[in-house]
Amino acid sequence: MMDITPITPHSSTKCAGSGASRATGLVNPGAPRATPPRLRRVRHAGSRRARRGHILRVVERCDECLFVYSEVPGEALPALLRGLGGRFTAALGEVPDVRRRPAPGVWSPLEYTCHVRDVLRVQGERLALALRVEEPTFVPMGRDERALTERYNDQEPATVLAELGTAAQELAARFAGLGPAQLARTGVYPWPERQVRTLLWLGQHTVHEGEHHLLDIRRGGGAAATDG
Repeated sequence: MMDITPITPHSSTKCAGSGASRATGLVNPGAPRATPPRLRRVRHAGSRRARRGHILRVVERCDECLFVYSEVPGEALPALLRGLGGRFTAALGEVPDVRRRPAPGVWSPLEYTCHVRDVLRVQGERLALALRVEEPTFVPMGRDERALTERYNDQEPATVLAELGTAAQELAARFAGLGPAQLARTGVYPWPERQVRTLLWLGQHTVHEGEHHLLDIRRGGGAAATDG
């Protein structure tokens, strides 16, 4: 079963990729289960936990892209988020074939761009939720499943870039209106283990997502084509 649970504070959550719902009392455990179709999934490089660990465990520094969370104060978030639109447009413009996957199991530059667009949207939803509700639990966005079900690699690059730019501007505007007390509000990331994060961290993590996947695009954009 794929995790495509929408972001809502009252949904039963699933661990991304686990295939097991945490809701109880909703299914007869003795009932036969239908076998879901086997779907071929292309993961992005960040999902390879054996190579660099789960990203939510890396909260101080990313050794791969050299991003340091503590070096991004709250007041810097709006400008950094706002700049992502132009930077992704420039990065994708340097790639000869935006749909080409550089290796089996690695996203194409277009798929990375779609992912960052959706991260910006989801983080905006989480930010709004945490400002309304005391320490809500965030539902996983189902990144790999979303890429498959929404056919990231078939989307129109110009449209994706425009949507990414809009989402970046909107999230930047939201962070620009927050003071220290609001940035200190918290939400819970329940995967891979329960972690309480501040809204400041949420903003820093969103900037890191953008920075890291810009690196992925630059690194993979000129690689030899594969059938992956």
